Amino acid sequence: MDRDHGLFGPESVTWRVMGEPILLVGGFRALLMQALHPRTMRGVLQNSALMDPAEAWNRFVRTTEFVRVRTYGTSAEVERAGARVRKIHSRLTALDPDTGQRFRLDEPDGLLWVHVGEVDSYLSVARRAGVRLTDAEADRFVAEWRRAAEVVGLAPEDVPGSVGEMRDYIEACRPGLRFVPEATHPLRQSLSTPLPPLLLPLKPVMPVLTLLAFATLPRWARRLYGLPGSPVGDLWATATLKTLHAGIGLVPAPVRYAPDARRALRLSAAAALGEPVGDAA
Repeated sequence: MDRDHGLFGPESVTWRVMGEPILLVGGFRALLMQALHPRTMRGVLQNSALMDPAEAWNRFVRTTEFVRVRTYGTSAEVERAGARVRKIHSRLTALDPDTGQRFRLDEPDGLLWVHVGEVDSYLSVARRAGVRLTDAEADRFVAEWRRAAEVVGLAPEDVPGSVGEMRDYIEACRPGLRFVPEATHPLRQSLSTPLPPLLLPLKPVMPVLTLLAFATLPRWARRLYGLPGSPVGDLWATATLKTLHAGIGLVPAPVRYAPDARRALRLSAAAALGEPVGDAA
């Protein structure tokens, strides 16, 4: 029986890339990129439990689950998850102290910046870490994620569909980007990251992971955070990503990949060989 593969599926670049563990760094980088949009950051600060130590981990788990469902879920699962997110965003507002006006969290400008920050981060980290992608495949990855943008309420035609379009969009946004003064610097916050008891052994790693995510940002973005934006940082980030990705690659696949990623890679390999991919097993 044919399987509903949701937004992407076995022939997508997304399924081949998103399961790589190194993309955890891309997720952190995405948050750092998104936080440079003043309204986006203020929307988080004024509405989210992100800054509440008692709720931060639960929110992170919910966000991770949304990314998992959006990437690997069936069409019905993706639509349910997207409907929840759209409903939440439609009800929330925040105050822009620069203008004195309230704004909705589902404003297209903010949603688009969040989307592009995520796609750019995953793609940048993957390629710098050594995940093999041609320029054409990178463009396909960006185009595929227009489907993900639609899930949160954006019109696909308003979303960059290639690496070049994405870079042009980011460049056009740069004059309005900054880190708002009322937010806690993420590098400092990583020193006191709240974790559940089972993950407390990972606490010493969090500042290092955050530092690496910072180092993968464009130089101009690092400078907006008050950090050095030098070529040396670029070289260190790329070398570290490659080393980590190569080291993770030595771990057996059943341990290295989450169940959804293992299944996606298995079906993608079958599709590449022209084999049937309808079975979810």
